[in-house]
Amino acid sequence: MTERPQAERPKTALLLVDVINSFFERGHPNYYEGVEDVLDPMRRLREAARASGAITVHAVERHRPGFDDFEWRKLPIHHLEDAHDADFFADFRPEGENETTVCKRRFSAFFATDLALFLTEQKVNRVIVAGVKTNVCIRATAQDAFANGFEPVLVREATNSNRPHLAAASLEDIDRYMGRVVGLEEGLEMLK
Repeated sequence: MTERPQAERPKTALLLVDVINSFFERGHPNYYEGVEDVLDPMRRLREAARASGAITVHAVERHRPGFDDFEWRKLPIHHLEDAHDADFFADFRPEGENETTVCKRRFSAFFATDLALFLTEQKVNRVIVAGVKTNVCIRATAQDAFANGFEPVLVREATNSNRPHLAAASLEDIDRYMGRVVGLEEGLEMLK
């Protein structure tokens, strides 16, 4: 039996997914009760990344106004460039040298973006994924992180969904097949 190759020392980046008004501001169609529970854990992860100099990527969904988009076949028109619902929520606007933005047009932050290329160039091999919704954008991002050769780590307290049973199933699948699901304290340690 051959031994598994030794993994190189992890270089970790924080990936914040869809921390935009559409999900976190009351009155928007994507807002749901309990979404606020992820805000403090995400702020703590971001502070840890800033303190250590780890890269933080803000992956946000943005669509082009006036043009057809395949998503419109399944979902109503949403998150248009420069629209209020697509803008960063509260204090989650990218700031500082180690923060950047990736705009996505599908659920995954990796699909049809340069995120994998960017992370590879920065020699990142592990991503802590946080944001909304666990069973949609977070799961798709974790799956594509794995497919692109990055270890996805989800911090349990830093993601949730308005479909708790689907969120639980997604966390189980991610932990079993793609990466790891950890508590907040372990996630903070990984960013040191």
